[in-house]
Amino acid sequence: MKRRNFLRAGALAGVGATMGKGEALAKNVESKAAAILSGKDDRTARIGFIGVGLRGRNHLNIILRRDDCQVTAICDIDPDALAQSQKMISDFGRPAAAEYSGSELAYEEMLERDDIDGVFIATPWLWHTRMAVDTMKAGKYAGVEVSAANTLEECWDLVNTYEETGKPCMILENVNYRRDVMAVLNMVRQGLFGEMIHLECGYQHDLRAVKFNNGKQPYGGGVEFGENAFSEAKWRTHHSVHRNGDLYPTHGIGPVAVYTDINRGNRFVSLTSTASKARGLHNYIVDQAGEDHPNADVDFMLGDVITTVIRTQNGESIIVSHDTNLPRPYSLGFRVQGEKGIWMDVNRSLMIQGVTPDHQWTPAAEMLEQYDHPLWKKYAARATGSGHGGMDFFVDHAFVESIKRGVDTPLDAYDAAAWSAITPLSEASIAAGSAPQAFPDFTRGQWMRRKPIFALDDDY
Repeated sequence: MKRRNFLRAGALAGVGATMGKGEALAKNVESKAAAILSGKDDRTARIGFIGVGLRGRNHLNIILRRDDCQVTAICDIDPDALAQSQKMISDFGRPAAAEYSGSELAYEEMLERDDIDGVFIATPWLWHTRMAVDTMKAGKYAGVEVSAANTLEECWDLVNTYEETGKPCMILENVNYRRDVMAVLNMVRQGLFGEMIHLECGYQHDLRAVKFNNGKQPYGGGVEFGENAFSEAKWRTHHSVHRNGDLYPTHGIGPVAVYTDINRGNRFVSLTSTASKARGLHNYIVDQAGEDHPNADVDFMLGDVITTVIRTQNGESIIVSHDTNLPRPYSLGFRVQGEKGIWMDVNRSLMIQGVTPDHQWTPAAEMLEQYDHPLWKKYAARATGSGHGGMDFFVDHAFVESIKRGVDTPLDAYDAAAWSAITPLSEASIAAGSAPQAFPDFTRGQWMRRKPIFALDDDY
């Protein structure tokens, strides 16, 4: 059932059902329900930003192009990032946003404002959960960049705060909205692949020039990280020094989780992870700057290739790969295999029993176009130029529309927790010699009753 039809069938009950345990979503329930019933919604989403670096300004650019959004406040510890953001706001003819800076906790003052409905959080990973939790406690929608959490404790913090406040937390996983990924979702839901059996995904992206970078433009080269570096190299590379696990799982697991109805009729049960040796980052430093460079002596803990195997409640197997330290082409490595066929994005091909020739690959382009998701058909023009092939438009659109309607987000705190938990569980598995690790049930059994909602509304 489409979400819109569900809400129209019982608007007040439908809106109320999304409130969780808190009273935050109870505000203006009648007006929100009336807007949904009428099919018209001229309300404005008042948006704040915590973190307006490269990724934050990408979100800012999308929001500034919308007539239904106001950017009321921005926060960053980097004065240059604030200045560039204010110029963007001015170039769009919008009034300047209030600025918060001066310390890492300046965002707390920003959250005290009563003219913010939702907050984009695009900061270094270690701040994601803390900022998302504080945002929900302040009575505002939290839109948190990936991954949403680093530890199992942080995963539970997201879930517990969501349930206590009733304020949604959306993990801003843009790959869920990639055009081919959504077309395959359409095919999965229409049964072309039959029952899901095995899936593969990952983050396979040569990030050496991101992890070592002392240039002023992304990415200007060099072998520095930490305080002497630029952008993500200031903080991201430290994770590779101190941690060994799948540090960035959600780009791959997000779509696969939706394909398999995780948290909505299915759940992750356990995983095992294995790490290869670590050579890529050291070799990059030596190749770029020689064996005498100080960073050539750094011992990187992160294995070059991390392979995780997940078992689900409904019996699917899922392989998740993390591969960011070696020379290679970019690929998320999707493989969707069911009783009746298979799709793989690496060779952009598929085979579906009774539809395409048996025992051979058929280029997927024609069928992907045939099963293009209704959201892409509707919004493709608006998505053009929004970033990452247009998928950034869709994830931001879903966040904004959820705020305007006062309903839960299509990717929620339970998703953020389950997907992000792969990181600490993979670390634990590797440290224990690839021993199995059990997933917590973040829904506390509600996965058996919750129904799929992602991309079932005809607007977002």
